[in-house]
Amino acid sequence: MSVLEQVQADVRTAMKAGDRGRAGALRMIVDSLQKDAKLGDGDEVAVLQRERKKRLEAAEAYGEAGRAEQATAENFEAELIEAYLPQQLSDEELAELVDAAVAETGASEQKQMGQVMSALMPKLGGRADGKRVGAAVRERLGA
Repeated sequence: MSVLEQVQADVRTAMKAGDRGRAGALRMIVDSLQKDAKLGDGDEVAVLQRERKKRLEAAEAYGEAGRAEQATAENFEAELIEAYLPQQLSDEELAELVDAAVAETGASEQKQMGQVMSALMPKLGGRADGKRVGAAVRERLGA
């Protein structure tokens, strides 16, 4: 079962349970996944990560503006999206993959970070946030 099919099934379950808030949030996820599928990209994990990031940034902006109710709603949606993402790597697992990518590329200084990231990101398969990966690579290269 694809992520899209799972979310659609969860929308139906939420509607049957009368949980309109959850159903509405899930419908937005379905919409984003369907748009991506129409474009032919087909990377559901990337769509979910992008949508989760949008929600977290919006929640932060609302929080800074003193709009707690909207911030809570955005955080709720981000948590819903997170449930459909793959299990995140532990710090130790990420460090091992970073070390392997650094060895593979032969990188030894900060300006080679792009090479390491290019080699590393496809191997992660959405199991680690880009900011977290960048910080780990920066740390490993001694910045």
